[in-house]
Amino acid sequence: MAAITSSDKWTFFYKFLQSPRVVGSVVPSSSALTRRMLRPVDWTEIRSIAELGAGTGVFTKAIRASVRPGTKVAVFEKEEVMRRRLTLQFQEFSCFENAEDLSGAIRSLGLSGVDCIVSGLPFANFPVEQREKIMDEVQASLRGGGPFITFQYSLQMKSMLQERFASVRISFVPWNFPPAFVYVCTN
Repeated sequence: MAAITSSDKWTFFYKFLQSPRVVGSVVPSSSALTRRMLRPVDWTEIRSIAELGAGTGVFTKAIRASVRPGTKVAVFEKEEVMRRRLTLQFQEFSCFENAEDLSGAIRSLGLSGVDCIVSGLPFANFPVEQREKIMDEVQASLRGGGPFITFQYSLQMKSMLQERFASVRISFVPWNFPPAFVYVCTN
């Protein structure tokens, strides 16, 4: 697992201070959270994956280390400075701004859907309408049976996810700041 650099921490902190509703945390995700988020992914079966809310690229680095050659990876980050850094750092991946246009971005890559979606979006910070729109896009873009994996700092998303997915497994990661809940959702 790639270490979080001091530059990543300062960038994340600075961007959080500027836009806490967009960034959602004062520090990037820990290696413990990264491992827990990506543990359910069957990398031998994944040919396409989307990451929502990539931030400084903590999960993106782990995805890069795990994907097989030829896998299409779509990375979404709304915050402009972080998105530019991701575009430079992960030139083999396609970077997009808005997870609210997930299905359009996926189509632009010549795909009808993706095998897995990993999300670091701070859903609790979004208005209900925006959460609903993003979740509609997730469901429209996820191929049947593929997992939607997200983390949150509360159980606020539990009922919404249980309404949308046949199975929602939740685990707790205490070794993150702040501690986080990981949701693995499948149909």
